[in-house]
Amino acid sequence: MRLRNVKNKQEIMDKATNLITNPKDYIGKWNEVFGNNNPIYIEIGMGKGDFIIENAKTYPNINFIGIEKFDSVIVRAIEKVPEDLNNLKLIRMDAKEIDEVFKEEVERIFLNFSDPWPKKRHHDRRLTSHIFLKKYDNIFRNDKVIYQKTDNRDLFEYSLISLSTYGYKLEDISLDLHNSNYENIITTEYEKRFVEKGNNIYYLVVKK
Repeated sequence: MRLRNVKNKQEIMDKATNLITNPKDYIGKWNEVFGNNNPIYIEIGMGKGDFIIENAKTYPNINFIGIEKFDSVIVRAIEKVPEDLNNLKLIRMDAKEIDEVFKEEVERIFLNFSDPWPKKRHHDRRLTSHIFLKKYDNIFRNDKVIYQKTDNRDLFEYSLISLSTYGYKLEDISLDLHNSNYENIITTEYEKRFVEKGNNIYYLVVKK
């Protein structure tokens, strides 16, 4: 994916009240950041933020944290967040550091349209590889719950095998989410485009 440089992106990030620039300082203490003990849901690779912002608006009693690696993408999310949306924080970081930022405090992980890393030698970089699943073990508070959406069938099949091998049980699955009996689907910006093109959206929920 080619990223367009955003003018004044550093200035936008510096002024953002919802952007946490020192996330490792809050490991094990994210309830203090939000000022409550509500459940914490995170989205790894939030893109421009459509999905997590809408979730935060819809579920005010849940704390949401959006994680994005690229400055030029996260600033687009920053620009969309309403000033009074107090149950949402954003972090610019690499997912490889996830277990250095959270410890036994996350209730749910969303993986939406993650990079499929199609070459076999790169499969360990997939967010459902055993390497990342081990990291997630350290960040979940109680039950381990992962939601995934993707338009990439190969990644979806890989995830089913990887997650089940690691001990996760399938709670829900769809091979064509938007032509199934699901209501009030909150979409990402990529998802909207894929659905308009007629692409199948693969969806799963697993629990351990």
